[in-house]
Amino acid sequence: MRVRLALLILLGAFAPHAGEAEAAPQVPAAAADSRSVMTGDQVVQILDETVDWYRTLGIQQQAATEPSDLLILYANRQTADKVMTLAFEIARANAELLSSEASAAQATEEATASSQSLNRVKKKLDQQRAAIHAQIDAVRRQLAAPKQKKSDLQAKIAVLQGELDLINARINLLANMAQFASETDANGFGANALKAHIDAIAASIPSASAGSAPSATALTAASSAAPVASSAGGTSLSQFGIWDLAAKVFRLSAKARTIETIDRRTAELEEVFTKIRTPSLERLNVLAARGDALAAQAQAEGNSANGANLRGVRDQYDTLAWLFAQTSAIVTPLSNAEVLLNQYRRNLSNWRDATDKQYREALRALGLRLAFFAGLLAIVFAAAELWRRAVFHYVHEARRRSRFLLLRKIVLWCIVVAIAASTFATELGSLATFAGLITAGLAVAMQSVLVSVVGYFFLIGKYGVRVGDRVQIGNVTGEVIDLGLVRLHLMELSGQGSLSPTGRVVAFPNSIIFQASGGLFKQIPGINLAWHEITLTLPADSDYAAIKVRLIEAVTNVLKEYRDDIVRQTQEIQKTAASGAAGDAQPQVQLRFSAAGVDAVVRYPVQLQHAAEIDERVSRELLNVISTHDAGAARIG
Repeated sequence: MRVRLALLILLGAFAPHAGEAEAAPQVPAAAADSRSVMTGDQVVQILDETVDWYRTLGIQQQAATEPSDLLILYANRQTADKVMTLAFEIARANAELLSSEASAAQATEEATASSQSLNRVKKKLDQQRAAIHAQIDAVRRQLAAPKQKKSDLQAKIAVLQGELDLINARINLLANMAQFASETDANGFGANALKAHIDAIAASIPSASAGSAPSATALTAASSAAPVASSAGGTSLSQFGIWDLAAKVFRLSAKARTIETIDRRTAELEEVFTKIRTPSLERLNVLAARGDALAAQAQAEGNSANGANLRGVRDQYDTLAWLFAQTSAIVTPLSNAEVLLNQYRRNLSNWRDATDKQYREALRALGLRLAFFAGLLAIVFAAAELWRRAVFHYVHEARRRSRFLLLRKIVLWCIVVAIAASTFATELGSLATFAGLITAGLAVAMQSVLVSVVGYFFLIGKYGVRVGDRVQIGNVTGEVIDLGLVRLHLMELSGQGSLSPTGRVVAFPNSIIFQASGGLFKQIPGINLAWHEITLTLPADSDYAAIKVRLIEAVTNVLKEYRDDIVRQTQEIQKTAASGAAGDAQPQVQLRFSAAGVDAVVRYPVQLQHAAEIDERVSRELLNVISTHDAGAARIG
């Protein structure tokens, strides 16, 4: 009621009075109020924006990894707690002014026609209640006098009491309706509901009710995370690997963007508070001007010794003082909040500068490490190229050259892997863990490849495969044209007697050496000798012994020019064979019975590169022997 009375006095004082229009300039109170007091929706919106800004502390806590970051985070948390407390002070002060405006509006509406009617009804009921009370008191005095009929008087008192109860009930109904009307303003947002909403928001943020007290959570986080951050921050960037440096660069870049976003939101909140503070300052200036005007008016009234006017000026002073205090309750927290937000932004600026410095240092270290890594790789590949050229220049034998080139490839990639591992990894422990995981994964995922790699070393053994060898794998016969670490390639050979290239290249994994069903056949290194057979059906009633001698002589004459090389290769086979069962590489003729008569099986050695020529000459000589012995009687089977 005091607030309502003060506003009513202010409204009456601010209204133009006779004889005062020229004494002091009048400022409309409604204009002064509407420019500074926010609506309930605006108060709630500002609180929501402040709460959203306050929750960025969680993002800052996730981004804080260095000891200096934790210190800035702790300072920002304290500042944010104070800003939240000031925001609630501003909201409550506005809610109080809104409540005063609602009371003033309700008091003003009582002067309208409907309110006057309500007041007349209430006044009439009050008069009836007073009259009934008077009647009841009179009857009770009569009841106390002697020689009165007490039963009639008691009945009359009961009737009057019932009428009084009915009137009291009607008066209570009017009072409840008036109270309900006073709890809501013109916009339908109750001042009491606004205060309850503000209290609910404050309860959802414990730090807001705790004021500017230090946050225990921030202290705990700073104390627990400081040792870890100190150990990480004390490590020189030169000790980090490329992987950790790249991760650090991306992490610092994300932190810088986070700080920039928080600073932008802080600037937006600061702008909102500035917009609120400007009309409130204007309101204070209006109230100060009104006070100066009242001072001049009081001086004039004092000179005229008008006591009634002086009492009116005193009432206006009281009202102005109350309004000035309420407005100051908004302006002071706003000014403090602006100072705190400036400090908050300075902290963020220092944090951003430190993060930018760390980012530049990490980026520089990463660039140097990448340049060092690229330089080492360039040196290694240059040395590998020199090795390759030296092999082609000084090693002319194909087999030795392939071995040196293979050794070069293995050494090259081993050095590359070692350099990459030592450059990307930060510690030997992590390198060992990384190598163990990679090895386990390779053993499972590349089992066939690893078996082929192992098979390569079996293939290049003492009696292994070399480039240029003629081998047979399964049903495929071909010449080895490439022997890699995982696969070997054959040029397919086919034909009768003399094998010739078909133009098709067949690839086999080196793991074929471990397969029992595959079968890999090759000749001893330096041996190019094979045995061929021809079967002849001899004519009946022939001298088989004489024919056998002539057949051996004919084949021997054909092989005479290849004799030295055949003998040499035969001796090599005898040296290799443990039992020496190779024998002499001489033509052989074996006689055997068949269904057609007697067959002669002729076996003779041939050089593979001259196999077709030797087979043709031997066949021709054998035909001559048979034809000269008995023309037309012998047939070649």
